[in-house]
Amino acid sequence: MKFIVSASVIVLNEDNEILLMKGRRGWEMPQGCVEQGETIRQAAVREVKEETGVDIELIQFCGVYQNITRGVCNHIFTGKPVGGTLTTSNESEAVGYFTVEQADEMITWGNFRERIHYALDAKMHPFLVEFAE
Repeated sequence: MKFIVSASVIVLNEDNEILLMKGRRGWEMPQGCVEQGETIRQAAVREVKEETGVDIELIQFCGVYQNITRGVCNHIFTGKPVGGTLTTSNESEAVGYFTVEQADEMITWGNFRERIHYALDAKMHPFLVEFAE
């Protein structure tokens, strides 16, 4: 089995709204796989830019979610926008900033809501959540 290292970023703007993108799994935070020759941090910044058009600065590493069944280790960061323009891509059909309450209603895939709440709760850091799907 191939093992996948990925990164996701909970990007909060100055109004404390979360950057979300709508992809094949519905609404979620920007995320993707780390490519060869790239650090996890570089992948996090690149994926946000590719999927949403927003340039970010990483603020903090929050923790890891390991999907044992699928062989995925997702490294979760918080970040803030520093430039760019909200725009869709071939990976996103819609992008935007939403309140945490709106995000809770919009996100339906797996434990993505939980990942956001863990990332936003500094008392939880660092977390390591291991689960089988």
